[in-house]
Amino acid sequence: MIESITNYLVGTFQGRVPAELIIFFISLLPVLELRGGMIAAKLLGVGLLKAFVICYLGNILPIPFILLFIRRIFRFLRKSEKLGALVDKIEMRSMKKRDKVLKYKQWGLLMFVAIPLPGTGGWTGALLAALLDIRIKKSLPIIALGVFIADLIMAIVSYGLLGAVIG
Repeated sequence: MIESITNYLVGTFQGRVPAELIIFFISLLPVLELRGGMIAAKLLGVGLLKAFVICYLGNILPIPFILLFIRRIFRFLRKSEKLGALVDKIEMRSMKKRDKVLKYKQWGLLMFVAIPLPGTGGWTGALLAALLDIRIKKSLPIIALGVFIADLIMAIVSYGLLGAVIG
């Protein structure tokens, strides 16, 4: 799914918008995050180091805002019947993952963000940290490190460096 959406966005904006901006925008988006950004960077022929930095910055930018404001935003959205139901669904989906985070504490949050699988990442990690009342002072550095590790993993996978690392 991430690859399909990324391919669509690259195809739509390639040639009209600078490649770096496409990568940054994709890395900002929930669900796609830097997983989609690194795929887009490779498709657009952007160098590894440049792609790594752009994807990291794009993915990390919304995290402090999520940590600081998501509970207030959710409270506001709950005033609407339809949006309230969506907020409840998002919260329930995120809270299903809380046991692993609570069990392993900071390590759980780090691994949750760092392993680039569907349903994990900076956005969900920040949402989970906010819902679990993990203070921003503690959660932001952990999430930032997790995003960095996820970026490393995606760089290895997207740029075909897996053979160089393993072999």
